[in-house]
Amino acid sequence: MESHEKAAEQLDKLSYEESYAQLQEILERLEAAELPLADSLELYEKGVKLASRCGVLLEEAELRVRKWQPDGNLAQLGDPKEQ
Repeated sequence: MESHEKAAEQLDKLSYEESYAQLQEILERLEAAELPLADSLELYEKGVKLASRCGVLLEEAELRVRKWQPDGNLAQLGDPKEQ
């Protein structure tokens, strides 16, 4: 049980870039290798947690962007001439 808690704590300390890179590695391993079922499930579970972490970090970033906008809405990204 403690190892799962330590793993969760380690995931919570990862940046978006670190989480995303680890998620990509897991996807590549799952797609490329014929792993035993137990290993595949373990990687899958870690991948789900990493994907969730990425989602949380993206939501936090979106909230920060909203705070920058006077009306609280998200600004469209891109060339302002096109808008």
